[in-house]
Amino acid sequence: MKHITIEDFKITSKINIKDLPTYLDLKADKSELKEALREVSEDLAEIQNAMYAHGKYSVLFCIQGMDTAGKDSLIREVFKEFNIRGIVAHSFKKPTDLELKHDYLWRHYIALPARGKFGVFNRTHYENVLVTRVHPKYLMYENMPGINSVDDVDDAFWDKRFEEINAFEKHIAENGTIIFKFFLNLSKDEQKNRLLRRLNRPDKQWKFSSDDLKERKLWDKYQACYEDVLNRSSKPHAPWFSIPADDKPTARYIVAKILYDTLKTYTDIKEPELPAKEKANIDLYKEQLENE
Repeated sequence: MKHITIEDFKITSKINIKDLPTYLDLKADKSELKEALREVSEDLAEIQNAMYAHGKYSVLFCIQGMDTAGKDSLIREVFKEFNIRGIVAHSFKKPTDLELKHDYLWRHYIALPARGKFGVFNRTHYENVLVTRVHPKYLMYENMPGINSVDDVDDAFWDKRFEEINAFEKHIAENGTIIFKFFLNLSKDEQKNRLLRRLNRPDKQWKFSSDDLKERKLWDKYQACYEDVLNRSSKPHAPWFSIPADDKPTARYIVAKILYDTLKTYTDIKEPELPAKEKANIDLYKEQLENE
């Protein structure tokens, strides 16, 4: 299998999204990729168990991508070896009435993982500079001071949102949250193929909506917004990774490998030892139990 590194996918300088690959050949067939993913996922699960006991770090796993990019299945496969007590997933959809009564980051902040846990954001706080940027009329539901019509939404408004999002991530990173942000980079042709597969399979048709086709017509606008997101919010403490997503098994393995290779550098994450007094009496405790 082709060797890959974190740096192969991390956004560290200004990019043009058209230059980012949507497909990568790892020189492995599906069975090899499945086995490699299983091994890495098991290693990740061991780190998660230690992190849960350690209780000083949390992990925020953010995933974004166009419709059909494979977000749901990637989350399922990458984390399938995890103990359920150590992971919490959130899928952010249209804001509720309660959420709209707060600032746009509120619902994301209250969903952050506690120390020792993994939090998964399936679609993320970046929807607030993606979907709302493509459809600025959605901002009117937020009822913000000074924003009375779409005409009030200018470049300065978006600049401010990026500043707020970057500050939000910097704050949580400085307080022990390890942030991963993955952009599943899907080609337009592959999206077409996946939408057709949904329509051709009765057991998958429930996933299809006519809105998918309406959003597909806005492909270029979304790509421009994603490019801006990658360029303006990939930071050392909260990097973006662009993952070639035209092949799902490949994308899943790459994401798991990046998670593992990054987390294993946190050498201070380990299961705590028993207090010295308790450790000194282990043989006594064993004897008491054996003699019951």
